Amino acid sequence: MAYTNKEFGALGEKLAAKYLKENGCKILEKNYKTKLGEVDIIARDGGEIAFIEVKTRRADPYLSGRYAVDQRKQFHIMRAASWYMEYKRSRLQPRFDVIEVEIDRGSGRLVRIDHIKNAFWQTEDYARF
Repeated sequence: MAYTNKEFGALGEKLAAKYLKENGCKILEKNYKTKLGEVDIIARDGGEIAFIEVKTRRADPYLSGRYAVDQRKQFHIMRAASWYMEYKRSRLQPRFDVIEVEIDRGSGRLVRIDHIKNAFWQTEDYARF
């Protein structure tokens, strides 16, 4: 089956959420959008709250999704996370993760999931909207 880019990304996010649940995380939000940015998945992992960017890629040994999360993207994720933490009044320790999902684009078969915890971190105050 041929996937559009949007369908391909949605499949990756679905597989990432399934992976997180299987590994003991509780999904709090999917595709959390604010005027400040968007977070693909927000999950509780023990005493931490993980703000997760999912990067779906075709199986390719030379292409890694983690490098697509540049400083600009990190900034938008952190601002959306700040908004979420303030709005929900969460006291959990925040964490910023990237999940790379590699899929065979032709068959839609999962090739690999790589969960990079603490892929980047907040250096500014959270309340900076």
